[in-house]
Amino acid sequence: MKRLKVAVYKFSSCDGCQLQFLNMEEELLQLVDIVDFALFYEARKAVEPGPYDIAFVEGAISTPHEAEVIKKVREESNLVVAIGACATAGGIQALRNWANVDEYKQYVYPRPEYLEVLKNAEPISKYVKVDYELRGCPVSKEQLLLFILQIIRGKRPTLPVSPLCIECKIKGNVCVLVTRGIPCLGPVVMSGCGALCPSYGRGCYGCYGPAVDARAQTLNNYFKELGVRPKDIQLMFKQFTGWAREFKEVVEEYE
Repeated sequence: MKRLKVAVYKFSSCDGCQLQFLNMEEELLQLVDIVDFALFYEARKAVEPGPYDIAFVEGAISTPHEAEVIKKVREESNLVVAIGACATAGGIQALRNWANVDEYKQYVYPRPEYLEVLKNAEPISKYVKVDYELRGCPVSKEQLLLFILQIIRGKRPTLPVSPLCIECKIKGNVCVLVTRGIPCLGPVVMSGCGALCPSYGRGCYGCYGPAVDARAQTLNNYFKELGVRPKDIQLMFKQFTGWAREFKEVVEEYE
């Protein structure tokens, strides 16, 4: 069997999604027999040039240099897979899109004139065609492993499409939104985390971004009926994946 030639790239991000490859541990040791991690700075110094079968990309595009590099990644990769909230929705970096970046630069850096940043931090799909998105903050290592195994077996990868509420039902969780009035983004967020927060009696924070046909405005109106403060509603949607279109519309209602 031909080994899968894989590259793992990082742009503006925290490295957490890349680390999920290493967190596979025993599974990763078995993968190296069938997967060649040709470019993976988090794990090895040696770099094998492209083309690559798959490029996994972590991080948002926030500088002119990154905007150029991602185009090269697209050119030399058969499949480009965005992993994590930053690569798929802008992530935490995108919070600056609602702020005055020049003002931030003046406060934080002694020589801000040396910085070259784009006006907005954007998901990589803003710049290149993305074949698949694996959501999460960070991405799920189980989902990463399943994706790679499906590719190796010649299958079209299957990814979650249903809202998080489905996972709560499967686990037998009592709905925190309906029974306790705890604001929760579960009805509009993509499944994939195993309903982690609701399983511990907390509302969903939206790490996996909007589900297919997410009706964020409907949930927004429901929160209003519950008496949730407008600022709290805004902050719920303005988190890891707030720059995603469906959530951004709600956020900007309260700007």
